[in-house]
Amino acid sequence: MLKFKDNFQLFLSFLKVGSFMFGGGYAMLPLLERELIENKKWITKDELLEILSISQMTPGTIAINAATYIGNKQGGILGGILASAGIILPSLIIVTSLYFLMGNSMTNEYVQKAFLGIRACLVAMIIHSVYKLFKTGIKNHLQFFIFLAALLGLFLGLNPIMAIILGIISGVGIYFLEPIITKTKEGETK
Repeated sequence: MLKFKDNFQLFLSFLKVGSFMFGGGYAMLPLLERELIENKKWITKDELLEILSISQMTPGTIAINAATYIGNKQGGILGGILASAGIILPSLIIVTSLYFLMGNSMTNEYVQKAFLGIRACLVAMIIHSVYKLFKTGIKNHLQFFIFLAALLGLFLGLNPIMAIILGIISGVGIYFLEPIITKTKEGETK
């Protein structure tokens, strides 16, 4: 079991990520990567990709699901609770403060311009995250083919849940077919 200091570090790390997590979801990936993979070395890039995959299929936001998983992995139940609290607390404080300070003045011209700038940066962060996820997640030709098929399907209106289910079926199918394909190729080269 982790000591109080280690659990507090979990809280602080996720508080740090949560404090700059504008846009949530994929916009927070660069922050998670830097803090959890590069600085703390609590998880690997592959683990982050797996956490994101699971987080997409479970109720709740990616940030809270990731914080709960990593916190639990590092510090048990208390670690999961503290990491989740750390990621939630900044948003709770910021949104509550903005509501009390601005109320209905969210239509203020300066506020709208600030959000315009934030949205542009968020798009850049998401594109950067997608690029890094692509490099980490697509390791061979079959995965690239599944990626292209899913992308095409989504652009043509495929339900995202169906895309995930088809991805699961494809992955399991490849797992079982790969040894057969490898044996066939070895038999042809002899």
